[in-house]
Amino acid sequence: MTQEPSYLIPTYARQDIHFVKGLGASLWDQTGQEYLDAVAGVAVTNLGHAHPEIAQVISEQAHLLVHTSNLYDIPWQEKLAAKLCQLANMAQVFFTNSGAEANEAALKLARLQGHKRAIKQPQIVVMRNSFHGRTLATLAATDNPSIQQGFAPLVEGFIRLPYNDFAAIEALKTNPNIVAVLLEPVQGEGGVHLVDTTYLQQLRQLCDQQHWLLMLDEVQTGIGRTGKWFACQHAQVVPDVMTLAKGLGNGFPIGACLVQGQATQLFAQGSHASTFGGNPLACRVAYSVLEIIQRDHVLENSAVLGRYLLEQLQQKLALNPHVKAIRGIGMMLGIELNTNAKHLVARALTEQHLLINVTRDNTIRLLPALILTKHQVEQIIQRLCALLNSL
Repeated sequence: MTQEPSYLIPTYARQDIHFVKGLGASLWDQTGQEYLDAVAGVAVTNLGHAHPEIAQVISEQAHLLVHTSNLYDIPWQEKLAAKLCQLANMAQVFFTNSGAEANEAALKLARLQGHKRAIKQPQIVVMRNSFHGRTLATLAATDNPSIQQGFAPLVEGFIRLPYNDFAAIEALKTNPNIVAVLLEPVQGEGGVHLVDTTYLQQLRQLCDQQHWLLMLDEVQTGIGRTGKWFACQHAQVVPDVMTLAKGLGNGFPIGACLVQGQATQLFAQGSHASTFGGNPLACRVAYSVLEIIQRDHVLENSAVLGRYLLEQLQQKLALNPHVKAIRGIGMMLGIELNTNAKHLVARALTEQHLLINVTRDNTIRLLPALILTKHQVEQIIQRLCALLNSL
């Protein structure tokens, strides 16, 4: 049978399956087969699929008001901004539609910081193995040559350093052009590598001394993914700029760029904008997400069951010759293999009815919903071990 032509630009290598229904951590395909989702839309549906309260909020607000533009006051935007700032100990928020847009806003803030200090060629320190997005500026900040290929000349002004190497960044104190440091508290696309608590604390002190902006990309780690609202809270560090998206809307598109301290005086009227950013529907959904997480003790569930998942996988796969390392925090885990793991995505789907993700070719990344039950965690362990022990 001849397959119908697709009118989609082929930027994704899609699995040969489509889902018609979801509920919590489960998905069903067109044949009625159930799958256990350990990806959650790449760390997006933190409260699970088709959450009834979120569905109700979307319906109610869509019947009232979807969009007016930022030319007018948006009460839900004000409420969401206040709640986010209280949770993160930040001062102000700019709302976007995605993580890449939030990181673009952060990069613009860094440039403004530089020009405010009369620095003509401002430079931003970024990390090796990082990922910040696919727009031209965030692509340049990202350390992945394969996705940069074909897009030269890249945006200039980035200095790339090893992750968790404080001596390397301290050696740049004499560079008069540095204005900011941008990093992920956990490098998700880079293979689930965790920042050292001491390193992040030292970095905060150094940025204060040098008047650099400390900018944390919490697009993937924020909104409870690591067992706290924001991953930087494990180190008790407050950045100058923090970017969010993914889990903030539980699947409804919304991002945010939060600022405090010296970063609050940089954007002014006309210096940045977004047509759709922070519309009433997106902000009401995100506000509801935050309230549900608080009410239902989702952070605790993420921390406790995430730790159990990590410990059980480390124990049960300790003797597997293909497993090089298992690391993670909260519901964000990486299983690094000593061989290419890309083919395991399809095998997990067909053989174990389990959705997994592979990043950097050799690391299985687990990003399940934060509302997993103990039974579902056991199922992930059982199915993953069966898959990896069959290699």
